[in-house]
Amino acid sequence: MQFEKYKKQVHTKFTQKITFGNNIKIKYSYNINIKIWEQKNWKLNNNQLKAPKKGGNQMKENKELQKIENIMEIETPIDPKSKEFEKVMFIYQVALKEINTKLEILKDEFKLFYEYDLIDHINTRIKSPESITKKMKDKNLKYTYKEMIKNINDIAGIRAICPIQKDIYSIRNLITKIPGIKVLKEKDYVRNPKKSGYSSYHMILEVPITLSQNLIYVKVEVQIRTLAMDFWASIEHKMKYKPDKEVTKSTSKELVQCAKIVNKLDNKMMLLNT
Repeated sequence: MQFEKYKKQVHTKFTQKITFGNNIKIKYSYNINIKIWEQKNWKLNNNQLKAPKKGGNQMKENKELQKIENIMEIETPIDPKSKEFEKVMFIYQVALKEINTKLEILKDEFKLFYEYDLIDHINTRIKSPESITKKMKDKNLKYTYKEMIKNINDIAGIRAICPIQKDIYSIRNLITKIPGIKVLKEKDYVRNPKKSGYSSYHMILEVPITLSQNLIYVKVEVQIRTLAMDFWASIEHKMKYKPDKEVTKSTSKELVQCAKIVNKLDNKMMLLNT
């Protein structure tokens, strides 16, 4: 009983949180699974616990990650071919895997338990170095890791495609209830489409990931749209970014008209589904 009590005290005392998002500064404290402490850092001698000396295994394990965080803190220029860039992208990939897993579980849960396809399919992507560079230039940002992490919110992106419009808000509500997820920003282009006709629901999240003993919050952009909206957006994107063809004003007007038709189709399908 005395040992159990001491374990709880240890767990409370050492808390750790690193923020990787809007708040670039890192706060060091410890929150470490007691099993790891027992196996790696604590020596049991004559039924007594002895704390590890400063600079022990725990510091060695965190050393590499601290280096990454230091790169992000200072005005280090981005080099897409460097090991540092690869490490930063790895952190975004881990965050993407975390939110993708959670959405896949929701998808499977609704299909199995409620016999309803809430999510039709999910797409993920990490922004290319070229796209990151272009966006930073467009925003007149310094080409540093710190500015990239602070201002480019869609380096990690995930898209949930659903059958009908009401599903968009169901998915949005379920995402906000995922433990640990922080919603930083939301934009409703479903009720308020862009002038181009584009419709979708956008969210910027901070997703908690664990590397070694560190909790890091990483920004991920989530887009939620219907199958019809995704069809329109895919065609519009291909037309807009064709290197040998410019979209004329008349074509743009036609695309807006098509977007309105898609919206009517979505509404009709939703009525049929009730």
